[in-house]
Amino acid sequence: MKKNAVRSRLGLILGLLRERCRRDGGMVTSEYAMGIVAAVGFALLLYEVVTSGQVKAELQSIVKRALSARM
Repeated sequence: MKKNAVRSRLGLILGLLRERCRRDGGMVTSEYAMGIVAAVGFALLLYEVVTSGQVKAELQSIVKRALSARM
């Protein structure tokens, strides 16, 4: 192959890669945003469950038993 043909193909490949990277650039940000929203939602749900009366009483019971255990 001639040098010019190799450069031409390499330039075409690099151009396609650049274009593809530009198209996917916005998706990464939106995926991070959705992940953060999901994590915050899960944290709120977990907080509500842990601070509910029954779960709170069970956790206190576990801690009391652990602290009063003989060694």
